Amino acid sequence: MAYTSFEKMRLLNKERFGKDVGPFQPELKSDESGFYGLKAAALRFIHDRCEELLFDSAVTAREAEEGVWLGEGISPNQIPYDMQMDTNRLCLEKELGAFIDSGTAEDAYTVYYSFMEMFFGRYGRSKKMIELLSEFESNGSSVLLKHRDHYSHSVYVFSLGLAVYETNEKFRSAFREFYDPDMTDNEAACRFLKFWGLTSLFHDIGYPFELPFEQVMSYFEVAGNFERGTDTIFLTYDGCSAITSLSPQSREHFKNLFGRDFANTNELFSFCLTKQLGTIYGFDEAGMLEVLIEKPSDPEKFGYYMDHAWFSATRLFSELVSSLGAESIEKDHMDAILAIILHNSLYKFNIAFYKDPSAKKPQFRMEWNPLAYLLMFCDELQCWDRTAYGRNSRTELHPMAARFDFSNESVSALYIFDIEEKEKILAFEDLYNKWLNDGKQGKAPRLKDYSDMAVSDKFVSDIGKIVDLSQLPLFVTTDMEAVDRSSKHTYLSTSNFLHLYDFAVSLHNRYSYNGEENNVTTDQMEQDFENISLEYQVSTINQAKSFSRYLNAIHSFFTDRPVDYDMINAFTQEQTEIFAPMEHERWIREHRDMGWTYGTDYETIPVDSILPSGMSERQFRRILREQTRMHKLMMNGELTRKNILEHYHSLSEEDQGKDWKPFNSMLKLIKKYDGLRIYTLPE
Repeated sequence: MAYTSFEKMRLLNKERFGKDVGPFQPELKSDESGFYGLKAAALRFIHDRCEELLFDSAVTAREAEEGVWLGEGISPNQIPYDMQMDTNRLCLEKELGAFIDSGTAEDAYTVYYSFMEMFFGRYGRSKKMIELLSEFESNGSSVLLKHRDHYSHSVYVFSLGLAVYETNEKFRSAFREFYDPDMTDNEAACRFLKFWGLTSLFHDIGYPFELPFEQVMSYFEVAGNFERGTDTIFLTYDGCSAITSLSPQSREHFKNLFGRDFANTNELFSFCLTKQLGTIYGFDEAGMLEVLIEKPSDPEKFGYYMDHAWFSATRLFSELVSSLGAESIEKDHMDAILAIILHNSLYKFNIAFYKDPSAKKPQFRMEWNPLAYLLMFCDELQCWDRTAYGRNSRTELHPMAARFDFSNESVSALYIFDIEEKEKILAFEDLYNKWLNDGKQGKAPRLKDYSDMAVSDKFVSDIGKIVDLSQLPLFVTTDMEAVDRSSKHTYLSTSNFLHLYDFAVSLHNRYSYNGEENNVTTDQMEQDFENISLEYQVSTINQAKSFSRYLNAIHSFFTDRPVDYDMINAFTQEQTEIFAPMEHERWIREHRDMGWTYGTDYETIPVDSILPSGMSERQFRRILREQTRMHKLMMNGELTRKNILEHYHSLSEEDQGKDWKPFNSMLKLIKKYDGLRIYTLPE
C-alpha cells in the first residue's frame, strides 16, 4: 500500500458516509523504459519504498487528542498531517517523472522545489542558492572554453542514484550496514532519499565560484598560445572565513557531536575525512587540513584549477546551519557534505592519485561512505543531454540521450549520439583505425565523448579507477539516432527561475486580489503563496511554466529582458478562447496524475451529523473535497486531447471562465515584480 494515509482516510470516509468516496491510491505511472529502466526504477523507489515518509506520530497523537487535522490542503487544517506528507511525496514522484521525460531546466526546478519544501521547510528561504547556479551558469559560462550544464545534470544524478538503490541489493545492504543494520527497509529508504537528495541535488552549487576563475583563464587561453601554469594570470579567493567560520553555537554543537572543538569548517571537514578515510588512503588530519585551506586560495598548487566541490560543500554546510539551525545537523548531514567535497579533484588528485598507478591506492568502496561512492559513480555516468555553454564544448560530440538497464545487480548504459553527426563520427573512426594500424604512434585521436565510449573502454575504465566497479558492474554501448526535441517544449518565452517563482506567486493571488491589485505588497503575496500546501504551489508553478506554450499559441511571449514589442495589459476574448482549453487540459492531466477523481459527493452527501461546531457547511464541504480528492470539474475516461476538449465545452460558462478570467488580474500583479513582462508579436 504505497500511500497509506490515503487508504486510512478512504476507510474513514467509508465509515462516515457508508459508501466508497475515496481518496483512491494514485497509480505508479508506467513508461517505455521497462521495469529496470531509469524512470521506472527511480519512480518505483519513491512510490513503493518510501511509505510513511516524514510521518510524525506525535502530530498524529495531537490530532487525535485535539480533534483537529493539522495538514494543509488548499488551506490549513483540512487533512491529516500524514496525508499532507503523502501528497508531498506524490508531488516529488510526479515532478521527477516529468523531468526524466523532458530533461529541461524548468522541470528540474520543480524537483528542486519539491525536495526543498519537504526537507528544508520552505523553498523561499534557500531559493537563491539554487537559482544562482542556473542563472550564473547560463549567463556567465558562454565565455568559457569548456563548460556544460550542472543544474539539470544534478537532477539526473539524483534519478540515477534512486534507480541504483531500488535495483541493487548490494548497495542497499552497504547503506544499512554503514548507518544502522537494525533499520527496516522502509526506514533505510526514507533516510536514503533525504540524504541522497541532499548529496546529489547540491553537489555542484559551488560552480558560481569556479566559473569566474575559468573565465579569467579562458580570456588568455582563447588565443591558443597560452599554457595553463606557465606565466598564468589567475584568480584566487580571500576572506573565505566568511563562509568557513563556525559560530559559538555551532562550535558547541559539533563539540558535543564529535568530541572536538572546531573553529571552522575546514577543521571539521578534515577531521571527518581523516576519520573515514585516513587509514585507508594514508593521510593525516594536519595534511588534509592544509589541502582544504589552500583549495580556494592557492590554485597553483592544484594544477591551476579551482575546486567547485570545496565551495559546494562549504556553501551547503552554511545553508544547512542557516535554514535548519546548527543543532539540527546530524552525522548523516556530514556524510552528505563529505561526499560532495570528495566528488571532484580532492579525492582524485589529493587522496587516491587515481592517474598514478605507482601510488597503489584502492578504488573507493561502498562501505566507506555509500553516498560518496554513489555520487562519484552517478556523476561520471551522467554525461548525456547536458547543455553545452563553453565555446569548445559546443563543438564537441556528447551523447544526446541514454537508456539504462539496472537489472542483475549491474548498470547497462546505452548512450545515443545524434545521427546528424555521422559524418564526423565516420571521419574519426577512420583516423582511429589508422592510428591502430600504424602501431599506436603518438596520441590517440579523440572525439569527446564518442571515442571514450564507442571505440575504447576508456569511459568505463576511467570510472573504474575512481570507484570499485566489482561492487556495481558497469557496461556501456553506443548507438546513433535522429534527434527528438519534442519533449523539450521550446518556446520563445524565456526568463530566469526567480521570475518563474514570481510568476507563480502572481498567478496564485489572481483570485484573492482581483480588483485590489494596488492594495497588496509582494511580501503579502509571497506569504499567501507559502501558506498553501506543496501540491498547490507546484501546480501553480507548472501553470506558470505552461504559460510559454499558451502565449506561443496567441503569438505572444514573456521575458525579463527589455524588448521593442507591445506589452500585453489584458487578454482579449479571442485570445482566451485559444488558451483556456489548453489550461483546462493541463489541469485535468495534472489532477489525474495526483490521484484526483471525478465526483460530486463532497457537495451532496449528508453532513449534518458530522458538521463541526462553528463551521459552515460550505467550509466543511471544501474540506471534504480535499479529504476525498474528488472534484466536479474532473472527468472520467481516457484523457485524450479530443476527450478533454469535449469535456471543456460541456462545462458551464461560469466554470469555463475559471480557466481564463482571473489572468487579467495576474497581468496587473506581475507588474509589481521588476523585469518580467508579457509582449505580443507583430502581425
